Amino acid sequence: MSRRRGALSGRKIAAGSWLVGVTIAALLAPASVPAPDLLHTTQAPFQAGHWLGTDPQGLDVGVSLLQGSRTVVFSSVPATVLTLLLGAVLGSAAGYWSNRAVTSVALAMATVFGVGFGLFFLPELLTSPVPGVTLWLAASGLVYLLLRHTTWARRPITFPLDALLMGGINLLDSIPILILVIGVAAVQRPSAAGIIALLTLTCWTTPARIMRAATLQVAARPYVEAARMLGLTNAQLLRRHIWPNTWPLLVVQLPLTVAALIGLETTLSFLGVGFSPDIPSWGKLLSTVRQAPTAWWLALWPGLALAATIVSLHSLARLGETRSDVTK
Repeated sequence: MSRRRGALSGRKIAAGSWLVGVTIAALLAPASVPAPDLLHTTQAPFQAGHWLGTDPQGLDVGVSLLQGSRTVVFSSVPATVLTLLLGAVLGSAAGYWSNRAVTSVALAMATVFGVGFGLFFLPELLTSPVPGVTLWLAASGLVYLLLRHTTWARRPITFPLDALLMGGINLLDSIPILILVIGVAAVQRPSAAGIIALLTLTCWTTPARIMRAATLQVAARPYVEAARMLGLTNAQLLRRHIWPNTWPLLVVQLPLTVAALIGLETTLSFLGVGFSPDIPSWGKLLSTVRQAPTAWWLALWPGLALAATIVSLHSLARLGETRSDVTK
């Protein structure tokens, strides 16, 4: 048991140290791309001036790795937070209200309009996400304000929230995420914020499934029914009894989601449909090996960085389960 505890501790320290190092590298990486060294293009590593070598454009591989870590941290972490929040909200709502959510006709129609509007103008929203989302919210809000003043639109209806959510999840899960993301990104290259939005909109299904199942389990417990009988509102039940017992699942899911989004973003950059060419990334550095197939260092260094980051994240995700096994 002591050996397993020691291995667990060593794995935790190694994974945490690597991830902290990547974060520090992202914070200290130069913001602008340095001028290429045209006299030493595709230079092998372990030589003065360029210890990790150069790419076919004469850019230092070490500097590109540092700048790539900035892209990894500042794109995957925000996308992970948004993905987990979106999945948590939708999954909790579907698990708590199921198909018995009571709303008005106006709000239901505004929601349907907003979904259709977002799908129709998705490429534009990804290209300019901030003004696009503002216009989307304004249009949906305007539809709701116009409808709520009519008598028939104020009537309450039962909204099949759970059925619609599971239908959307099954639809998205029926298409491989990589193909879906590449297809959307290839239509019109998204901006940096658009990439984050695209990753969020395509990867929220797993957190939503987890939160829906956990909410269904917690909502069926006797103390939740007793609290409801005491007169607690839905908001109070969710805040006091549902979310405190379900949010720890998102903490476990956090490193796995980060790892998945890093792999997806790297694949997009490798294929040339991710970030714009002026933004360095590990995927873009990996893709330069196609211009110089014999330059093994162009695949080795970013490949090792990517593998070490993903393995470290998976090790942290397995930490809780491994610890529980050790204590049994």
